[in-house]
Amino acid sequence: MPVNQDVIITCALTGAGDTVGRSPHVPVTPEQIAASAVEAAGAGAAVVHIHVREPETGAPSRDPRLYREVVERIRETGTDVVINLTAGMGGDLVIDPEAPLRQLPGTDLVSGLERLPHVEELLPDICTLDCGSLNFGDGSNLYVSTPDMLRTGAKRIQELGVRPELEIFDTGQLWFAKQLLAEGLLDDPTVFQLCMGIPWGAPADPGVLQAMVNMLPQGAQWASFALGRMQMPWVAQSILLGGHVRVGLEDNLYLGKGVKATNGQLVERAVRITESLGSRVATPDEARAKLGLRSRT
Repeated sequence: MPVNQDVIITCALTGAGDTVGRSPHVPVTPEQIAASAVEAAGAGAAVVHIHVREPETGAPSRDPRLYREVVERIRETGTDVVINLTAGMGGDLVIDPEAPLRQLPGTDLVSGLERLPHVEELLPDICTLDCGSLNFGDGSNLYVSTPDMLRTGAKRIQELGVRPELEIFDTGQLWFAKQLLAEGLLDDPTVFQLCMGIPWGAPADPGVLQAMVNMLPQGAQWASFALGRMQMPWVAQSILLGGHVRVGLEDNLYLGKGVKATNGQLVERAVRITESLGSRVATPDEARAKLGLRSRT
């Protein structure tokens, strides 16, 4: 697999994890998230991946009004950046291990279609589709995304004309994403995000990444990321295997040991790694062309 010469950098701005109290730079309010998107774009990100949070608490949210405010604030600045909205919220199930049919606090589990109202309203360039269920970390937390949910969600996203970014946390999920393609529920070019190091999905192991890259359908566009201190090594790892990259505070809070990062600083570091490998950073318009997105109007 040749080195990727034209690299799309995605910045995942805030995520849904319990990170707000761990860094002052994690954006919470729509104003902060939009400002962080503009900062990331200015640093070289062609794509911003957006979650929203409850402004008062920092808790993860599915509120379409918050997504609308973030997107409107970004667009009002005139910033040229590809908008990628998560559609993965609504799959969280926390069970009582002694009484598994009882749901515990932290559960937010809805149908595949109920995860999409903000996508239906805002019609972003990209939305995510998490391609399978997962034991999400230790304890009794599950992420639930069944084949039936995925077929329903993929069909609706296809009807909306939005490009799904297929979030892949393990090899079986990649296998099923290829099944969606075979069933006509995905359009070319398919866009994959290979998510490494999330307990207990695919480990951040170069051999595992290579195996997943070998499984991709012909003509697919793909990126990969890894968590924490592996974020920047994974920028190089992805480029060397022919892929694009993702950085951002959703996945990593630090520039170095004890040094808290901003999203802009993480993107700047990714730009330097990309260029040090002899590759160049793709512009938003180049990203749109590679990913089969509508041109910006």
